[in-house]
Amino acid sequence: MRATVIHGPNDIRIEEVPDPVVRHPTDAVVRVVNACICGSDLWAYRGVAARTAGQRIGHEFLGIVEAVGSEVRDFRPGDFVVAPFVWSDGTCDFCREGLHTSCPEGGFWGEVGSDGGQGEAVRVPFADGTLVQLPKETAGEEKLLPGLLALSDVMSTGHHAAVTAGVRPGATVAVVGDGAVGLCGVLAAQRLGAGRIIALGRHEARTAIARSFGATDVVAERGDAAIAAVKELTGGQGAHAVLEAVGTEESMRTAISIARDGGAVGYVGVPHGGSAGVDIGQMFGRNVSLRGGVAPARAYIPELLPDVLSGAIDPGLVFDSTVGLDGVPEGYRAMDNRTALKVRIAL
Repeated sequence: MRATVIHGPNDIRIEEVPDPVVRHPTDAVVRVVNACICGSDLWAYRGVAARTAGQRIGHEFLGIVEAVGSEVRDFRPGDFVVAPFVWSDGTCDFCREGLHTSCPEGGFWGEVGSDGGQGEAVRVPFADGTLVQLPKETAGEEKLLPGLLALSDVMSTGHHAAVTAGVRPGATVAVVGDGAVGLCGVLAAQRLGAGRIIALGRHEARTAIARSFGATDVVAERGDAAIAAVKELTGGQGAHAVLEAVGTEESMRTAISIARDGGAVGYVGVPHGGSAGVDIGQMFGRNVSLRGGVAPARAYIPELLPDVLSGAIDPGLVFDSTVGLDGVPEGYRAMDNRTALKVRIAL
């Protein structure tokens, strides 16, 4: 089969790789229908995150089950499924508590020795604990596929930011970052009943999506100017809940600074720069809480799925480009150059 392989910075290739097979009784093999490129994949593409030459890449996909191991109970060949970006056994203490990302048996797609999502098929460890069943008829509904695909990562991650920041009905929410996760954070905040949503972003095409997702205000400034703008919009108080979806020193400093006293920051941006930007003294004096981390998408997908199926939310609008497998290298270039927000891969 063919799959996306990374050989080094700016070196993404489509290559022949071994066909996936059931290796363990709990495995399933899934033929990929849709996958996508994530903003976090760009860290490897740019050489910031280390990868082994020849390593598979990609962690978001929908597909059709083609084979299952003898101990798989919940899935059969022909089932349509979505995979969260982390696999998990579904039985450990962490999985039972809804923190599948801490499963001792879990892992990330594209790790050395595992299949990446940007390919024609994937071996799924612990199929029962990882995959989520989708209505079979939706596999042929082209307009619905982007929204379903978004559940694998960006919508679930935006929701995690909103939940950990304590978004509640009527709250004022600020979202730092206008990438796909930040935009899905706007949608998640709207879904949870936020009364006001301030989107921080400077790209007009993206902030237009933010407004369609429920943003009531847009702040294009950065740094101190952004902090001042949010304070002005909120009568000097700041936001009850701040969603941080970038992961840089500046974005974290901004997020903490625009939180209202007694408020909270939900951080989901993949961090770069360690603890830089986190001023514990500033947080302590104002009773600002900091929560978040890697989103347990497997816990959130069943909750979010009915709203995608009903059309109540459409996170698929974050996809502004679709390519075939051969177009993946160009898709990486487009996202790296910011000429594309998020690229969907249709197989």
